Amino acid sequence: MSDPLVSAEDTQRASVLSEALPYIQRFAGRRVVVKYGGAAMVREDLREAVFRDLTLLACVGVQPVVVHGGGPEINQWLARLSIEPKFSNGLRITDAATMEVVEMVLVGRVNKQIVNGIAQVGGRAVGFSGSDGGLIRARTWGDGANGLVGEVAALNPQVLAPLLENGYIPVISSVAPDADGQAHNINADTVAGELAAALQAEKLILLTDTAGILRDRHDPASLIRQLTLAQARQLIADGVVAGGMTPKTECCIRALAQGVKAAHIVDGRHPHSLLLEVFTDAGIGTMVVGSANQSPA
Repeated sequence: MSDPLVSAEDTQRASVLSEALPYIQRFAGRRVVVKYGGAAMVREDLREAVFRDLTLLACVGVQPVVVHGGGPEINQWLARLSIEPKFSNGLRITDAATMEVVEMVLVGRVNKQIVNGIAQVGGRAVGFSGSDGGLIRARTWGDGANGLVGEVAALNPQVLAPLLENGYIPVISSVAPDADGQAHNINADTVAGELAAALQAEKLILLTDTAGILRDRHDPASLIRQLTLAQARQLIADGVVAGGMTPKTECCIRALAQGVKAAHIVDGRHPHSLLLEVFTDAGIGTMVVGSANQSPA
């Protein structure tokens, strides 16, 4: 018999919490690296949902680490300073003047906005760039044709361990110096994947503006829920994964090859997409695991 004092909404909420329990038990004390960007960074309602999700993860014992970019705001500031944005093969061409703006925006503005946003919902976050604690050392990407675009040369994840163990959420901008101290702009997906591997993370989660990996890129209903690492490589070879999804999938592949248990490409346009992916049976995106014998994480 139903209790007239218990609403259907309360019953549904209790059911959701009950479904989440085994996942909370499984992932307590485990590290989860989240690449934060896209609509989830632009829309106010989605920003607050992400901050709440991260705070909840930390409150139940999961150890989230956030890596962010900030392309739209960089472009806004470049326009204010009459500096024309230039791109090549999807990478920002970063001369010295552009690098000053990138560093100012990512380290001085976006990073602190995220830290403050998490604090507003009761979480505890600490902001980092690659310089802090020698967390990331960069080297110039490729032949240097893109200027101060970098890649990860080395990581010092030990600097994050005391914070994670005490319930703090590190928030990391994708700017790092090379061996000579010159700041470089590194793709945030790349930083997230390499950091997830260095931290021996349970999960790497890339928040995107797409549903995930689609069998038919024009049909959202063709979402592939789960892939092995080998299957993901084959989809790239077959051209099923193409365009902007290719570097994200390759990022997942590299992280898995280095020991990360599972990598997720998740649609950040859905409120609370992080919790839906981590704490529910179905999830909402694509999960890539290391082998055909590995059970879903």
